[in-house]
Amino acid sequence: MSAGLFGLLDDVATLARLAAASVDDVGAAAGRASAKAAGVVVDDTAVTPQYVHGVLAERELPIIKRIAVGSLRNKLLFILPAALLLSQFLPWLLTPILMVGGTYLCYEGAEKIFERLTGHGHHEEGSVELGADEERSMVAGAIRTDFILSAEIMVIALNEVADESFVPRAIILAVVAVGITLLVYGVVAAIVKMDDVGLLLTERKSRAARRLGHGMVKAMPRLLAVISVVGIAAMLWVGGHILLVGTDDLGWHGLYDLVHHLEEEVHHAVDGVGGVLAWLVNTAASAVIGLVVGALVVAVMHVLPFGGHKVDKAKAEA
Repeated sequence: MSAGLFGLLDDVATLARLAAASVDDVGAAAGRASAKAAGVVVDDTAVTPQYVHGVLAERELPIIKRIAVGSLRNKLLFILPAALLLSQFLPWLLTPILMVGGTYLCYEGAEKIFERLTGHGHHEEGSVELGADEERSMVAGAIRTDFILSAEIMVIALNEVADESFVPRAIILAVVAVGITLLVYGVVAAIVKMDDVGLLLTERKSRAARRLGHGMVKAMPRLLAVISVVGIAAMLWVGGHILLVGTDDLGWHGLYDLVHHLEEEVHHAVDGVGGVLAWLVNTAASAVIGLVVGALVVAVMHVLPFGGHKVDKAKAEA
């Protein structure tokens, strides 16, 4: 009887060790997958703060929360199942779908540049109160943009764990989805509330704290403006890079080979910082591709006579 009990306990201990090892494996794989997607995570972090730039302070965190919930829903309910099923049954579809999303990102970035150049996207300085419909529209736009960035993050992570079986792959991607969402929107929340922290510091007795607080308050509008510009550049960069890699995957190697050749030339030409400069070459080339593609879509949507947005504007004015 006691031998049977000890045997059972030994089996339970063995299963527990196996489970712990599996958890460690999942954590390690999720860490590797997240690291591979780090570039897009930075872009996602840079893009999001522009959506709360200029809104009332009390609405900043609620808006970020709504975008974060939408982002997590994108990853877990739509992107994760679709990526798993496509990778299992129709892996050739992943690249064209990503390229469609990349084109949308290029359009988003180029459209914001177009709005700034034409003054259509100009907003008055200072905080503004958004109506419920305006806020809903802003959040929806942010979630749409996040969908593309999230898809890129999840596909990069998927490629990193492609050799795993279906269930561990799903668990790892779910861990990546939750972890990256918490990281991105936690950082975004900290950035946009930095001015409130500054205001609290200005009320401290310490002179050094008050000076730091005043500096944070003064610097925050400039920081958000810079982040907004970085966000636009990130859309063009990521969208262009998706298209660059996608064309190579589909068998159109010319453009990718040209950029890769330039990278190699720069990498070997400069000692020490060649790797960094090579990355900058790829980034700049991707951004140019994104700007060209985005400008073409903007022309179709806004400038040419058959542009859909122009038609909608005419109807609205009527």
